[in-house]
Amino acid sequence: MNIPNTAVEPQPAGPAAGTGVGTGTTGAGTAETADARPGGRAAALLITTLVLAVLSFQLNASMITPALPHIGSFFGETPEAVAQVQSMFFLAGAISGPVIGRWSDFIGRRTALLLVLSIMAAGTVLCIFAPSLPLLVAGRFMQGVSSAIFALSYIVLNEHLPARLFGTSIGIIAAINGGIGGVDGYFGGLMAETLGFQSIFVAVLVLAAIAAICVIKVVPKGRSTTAPGRMDWWGAGSLSVFLVFITYFVSAGSSAGWTSPSALGLLAGSIASFTAFWLIEKKRSTPLVAVHHLRSRQVWPVIATTILTLAGIFAIINFTVVLLSQDTKNGFGLTASISALLFLTPAALIGVFAAPLAGWIADRRGWIKTVRVGTATSLACAIAAALFADNQVAVLIAIASLGIFYNGFFLTAINGLSVLLSPKEAPAALPGINGAGFGIGASLGVVVVAPFAGQGTAAGYSAALWISVSITVLAFIASLFIAAPKGEKI
Repeated sequence: MNIPNTAVEPQPAGPAAGTGVGTGTTGAGTAETADARPGGRAAALLITTLVLAVLSFQLNASMITPALPHIGSFFGETPEAVAQVQSMFFLAGAISGPVIGRWSDFIGRRTALLLVLSIMAAGTVLCIFAPSLPLLVAGRFMQGVSSAIFALSYIVLNEHLPARLFGTSIGIIAAINGGIGGVDGYFGGLMAETLGFQSIFVAVLVLAAIAAICVIKVVPKGRSTTAPGRMDWWGAGSLSVFLVFITYFVSAGSSAGWTSPSALGLLAGSIASFTAFWLIEKKRSTPLVAVHHLRSRQVWPVIATTILTLAGIFAIINFTVVLLSQDTKNGFGLTASISALLFLTPAALIGVFAAPLAGWIADRRGWIKTVRVGTATSLACAIAAALFADNQVAVLIAIASLGIFYNGFFLTAINGLSVLLSPKEAPAALPGINGAGFGIGASLGVVVVAPFAGQGTAAGYSAALWISVSITVLAFIASLFIAAPKGEKI
């Protein structure tokens, strides 16, 4: 998820495998069940359908970014007000992943996918005809619910594809998280300039309709047989409140100061809501995710690795280097378009090809090894960027290499592990919560380095890059605690 920049259905032909703590399988199933699952044309149709579904979310995220100035001009609003167009979109995504992902265990993956696409379509219609910015923001919040499509898609792939195709298919979906080779943002800006920003929403609506039709025709019906009981709405509500509090705490801390009354109040709310979530989960018979799983090495290290890696690497790619490359005094002095072409597009484009390859390797060499290689090599790229921050070519090479190791190896492997290590009685729990971690990590990384990179000095850029390096070191350490899926040797 180069995310902002973060995630299904019927029953598999045979028991869902690779989804449980304590199960004896990895990949998409046991040797016995793998052969019963469709390959060839059926598998290709399923993967294509899920690609269309995740694209409807990703284009909503990436194509709108360059159109934000046009939205502000259309409604006569300030940039600060227009920023809600994106912030509310990603906040909804952080909430929907854990909630709808877990709900799909009870209502079925296909039903959940269609529900998400319907909410997104309704929000898109509201965005097209919104007469004011507040209504547009409301539509964007509804669109953001589609972030759950990623987690749902990963689970569908695990439940319905042969084991030999699981890794590659996860890589294909993960590759979409970086956009369409970096060109989607360009076309978003072009459409906003020539046809108006509403044209972007029209294109997304058409894509969502096509995706919904394909889901109806391709994704199998049925409910998961591995998740008895009922949805834990109290746990879902308390977790959603926590995610809202923690998101606004990060925002308030970066703008008003970490010790400001508003930030401290939001921090208190974050602690209180998470405590409530923890206590609720201890008492539920079918919790959103059981407390003993949250404490296990199958769950917390995955979430910690995701948040820390996103905080470290996303801040480098999407913030510090962006400012450095456009700084005419202490940076490289590039225009915004040339900066994006050199420092954003290559990594996104490389990731499109590297992610499926990483999934193929993970299936054969091990998911734990792949995620650690991805984290370690991403760290090496971050160190190179920090050491040679004054050298445009060196920074360009370091950022482009992240297309292989971060967009490719890390994002694919961590998403695959979130499926393989999720508790067997709640197969969608960890993918959903891990998806929320993408947004939290990306936001946290930017606000931590912003005071330094925002100085616009060589020392400030260097400090921001080394802070990101330090965070990524912690991410690699966290990855060492991840337990391997059953049957996989480290």
